[in-house]
Amino acid sequence: MKFTDKACPVILRQREGRLQILAFRHPLAGPQLVKGTVEEGEEPRQTVLRELGEESGVEDARVIEPLGQLLFRGDGQRWHLFLCQVPRVLPDAWIHFTTDGGGHNFAFFWHDLDEPPGDEWYPTYRSALEYVRKRLKDPDLVNFLTGP
Repeated sequence: MKFTDKACPVILRQREGRLQILAFRHPLAGPQLVKGTVEEGEEPRQTVLRELGEESGVEDARVIEPLGQLLFRGDGQRWHLFLCQVPRVLPDAWIHFTTDGGGHNFAFFWHDLDEPPGDEWYPTYRSALEYVRKRLKDPDLVNFLTGP
């Protein structure tokens, strides 16, 4: 089976002792994580930053660490997830107009990772959130993120 490669930036923050992940509400498709198709001649590591800029307006992020891949056989997609970092404090919420799909306002927010996503989240995004939660329990990754 041939898979379409997608890239997904994972941006995290700590707030009141809780780990949160950047997400947005698509006006037609509900809550989501930023992700997009890897274009011909592009590496997933490049795609993740391009898509983050296009969908959120955040253009100063950098890739910190690859988090792995998720295969969605039913959708024929292979997601490449990358932990990314922004060198500034992002707002609690904001709206970004994107030209994707004819133009939409994406409403960004922070989702608590210890809170299960509701039914309004599409199953692939629920799976991605669970994958990130599990990866963040990996002692090597935790040590990498928190430092010595």
